[in-house]
Amino acid sequence: MALVSADKVSYHYLDGATALNETSLDVQSGETWLVTGPSGCGKSTFARCLSGLIPHLYRGHLCGHVTLNGFLSHETPMWQLAEHAGMLFQNPASQLLTASVRDEIVFGLEQLGCTAEEIDQRVRNVLQLFQLDELQARPPQMLSDGEKQKVALAAVMARQPAALILDEPFSMLDISAEQDLIEELERVSGEGTAVILFEHREAQLHQMENLQILAMPRDLPPMAVFPPHLPWERIPPFNVQVRKLDVALGGRLVLDQLDLDFRSGEVTAIVGRNGVGKTTLLRALVGLQRYDGKVILEGDDTALQLGMVFQNPDLQLFNPSVREEILYRLPSPDMDYYRWLLEALALARYESSPPLLLSEGEKKRLSLASVLMRQPRHGILLDEPSLGQDSLNKGILLQVLQAVAAQERIVVMTTHDLDLARAADRVILLGANGIACDGPAEDVFSRRERWGEIGLRLPPDAGLKPGGSR
Repeated sequence: MALVSADKVSYHYLDGATALNETSLDVQSGETWLVTGPSGCGKSTFARCLSGLIPHLYRGHLCGHVTLNGFLSHETPMWQLAEHAGMLFQNPASQLLTASVRDEIVFGLEQLGCTAEEIDQRVRNVLQLFQLDELQARPPQMLSDGEKQKVALAAVMARQPAALILDEPFSMLDISAEQDLIEELERVSGEGTAVILFEHREAQLHQMENLQILAMPRDLPPMAVFPPHLPWERIPPFNVQVRKLDVALGGRLVLDQLDLDFRSGEVTAIVGRNGVGKTTLLRALVGLQRYDGKVILEGDDTALQLGMVFQNPDLQLFNPSVREEILYRLPSPDMDYYRWLLEALALARYESSPPLLLSEGEKKRLSLASVLMRQPRHGILLDEPSLGQDSLNKGILLQVLQAVAAQERIVVMTTHDLDLARAADRVILLGANGIACDGPAEDVFSRRERWGEIGLRLPPDAGLKPGGSR
């Protein structure tokens, strides 16, 4: 009997949309499965079904059957299912409950009735595995999103469930943390744990032995053809200068005397380990984070105006429909441009839907559409823009960013997606002690020693252009 089994499972949310259609999967103990598919095809819904969150915590209509270690999910209490499966949510912030990193890990172990000695040993193991020792007393809510993902993973894996169901576990991890997690998943799989991964960043996963793949089909309308430019007014070139920037969070200096410039007409990618201050830098630039130092706009006599797409889209979506979100407080919107945004970002079918019912990838695209609709004068900042995006949507995203830069705006994104970073005009490699390397993408990816100095292990093919050349 399969440890995790789904038999022709379909699911409809209350808005009537079909999120999952007759999907089946059998997973034995010790097997590792990768579930792939385009953004919005139902991967997260399927993960919720396999873990029992559907039908117990989500309202909708479930057809078919899911069994977990022999228990039918719809007949078994959620607490009992949780003894057999651990799930990482696509948005890890939504599953962090306690006041400290250590308490977050301990909480689940106490619910299992583990002894004090066993709890202490398991906590030590996962703190070391995810390099969280120095963070164990800090509130999870004060960490970077990548660190939150590590905490959520640590809490799930410390419970040592028979099945691990992980929804985009690598999406916010730096390349070294990603490799560490792959090695740990291979270890627990070898000991009999069933591992089910739902992931867009799949290149590294193909190194895993005996990996099996379920490809979920695309049941979506075709993507719109991207036009050559955005209907933004072109403005004269300018620079944004960052001088002696200091930011302290929770008594810790996150950014220390940082100096750098951003040039209009350029797409810049900021890469670095989890927790080095990438998001903090963007928040300072857009005015959401207090700092010491100066941010100077040179070449334009107006105040600096930037739009920002947050790493967690739930923090900036609050209207009752996609349409109202994009058009919020715009007195005379360009409706042709609005329609184009819906089509280009594959949101047209959701125009009347509540934003928080969308997939995480769709929420990210909606946040981007809302920012683009406002045409911020000096450009846009994007925090991990490829989260939840399949390769097709990442290609559209890149074209959008290049089109914004072509109108003499700055485009600055943080990312752990090395394919996206190498497509930028410029890459800034940020370490704990400041900028480790800065220059054209090809040059920065060729400086492998610089990546190693800040603790990032580049895979052998990192920095290669399509076709395998540098």
